[in-house]
Amino acid sequence: MSWNKGIVTRFHSNMATVNDLKTNTSLECVLRGKFKVQKIRPIVGDYIEYSKDDNNPIGKIENILERKNILYRPSIANLDQVILVTTLKYPEVDFLIVDKFIVQAEKEDLDIIIVLNKIDLLTDEDQKLKEKFLNIYSNLYTVIETSTKQNLNVEIIREKMKNKVSTLAGMSGVGKSSILNMINPGLKLRIGNISDKLKRGKHTTTHSELLRFDFGGFVADTPGFANIETYNIEKENLKDYFYEFYQYSRYCQFVDCQHVNEPNCGVKAAVRQEEISQSRYDNYLSIYSEIEKKVKKW
Repeated sequence: MSWNKGIVTRFHSNMATVNDLKTNTSLECVLRGKFKVQKIRPIVGDYIEYSKDDNNPIGKIENILERKNILYRPSIANLDQVILVTTLKYPEVDFLIVDKFIVQAEKEDLDIIIVLNKIDLLTDEDQKLKEKFLNIYSNLYTVIETSTKQNLNVEIIREKMKNKVSTLAGMSGVGKSSILNMINPGLKLRIGNISDKLKRGKHTTTHSELLRFDFGGFVADTPGFANIETYNIEKENLKDYFYEFYQYSRYCQFVDCQHVNEPNCGVKAAVRQEEISQSRYDNYLSIYSEIEKKVKKW
């Protein structure tokens, strides 16, 4: 019996929903017993090989192919890019969360696109906050401003996601499902409202699932997060994930400078001279300290 190749679009219990890469059809597949014994299970985005009897609608996963990358919380494999959706109001963006997610994406060498949603809610008084955000991040990554109420920059977002495997992630309530419905109305994803009491979003996505676009490509619609931990990151490597540090680290006195307490640090000098964002550097120190505390606990 020949094996077919597919991509896992959803995993639930011991069953996986698989999209066949050749026929572009979906089917349910069970895991062979060997995976249970080895305590191995596929995750969303895994490329797998499966077998199927013509008389049985259920396939069997025979092999999980090697992953080119994996992003934790949400767990997704074989991504091409991360689309980080954030807002400045309802809910208010937390720059530390933005940078924590960026660190995870940089660690896996993924392209990063930031989508700034709900700009229709910004008043004249909010423009300084938007300028601050753009001054920090648009010099580092592609930032696309949008409003699902106004269908702003729909084609730009669609083109960025065409024929790619992307993850769309961000805090609850930033409008991830709304953006997906805007660029591909056929998805008809459920949309939640902002809680007036907390000014935060209600969770409308309760699991990670890979969705196929009509125009080509996949996207992982993931549960929103209000915080993200720094998994599998060594504090010595953290500086590599703030890539604007690199050009200034050449001026550090010490080759292994961590840009924290060392004297004659080129990165700290660049922060003082406002060539590196103070916010980004402060978030670097915060994440560095968090990793350090975890190491001490172990």
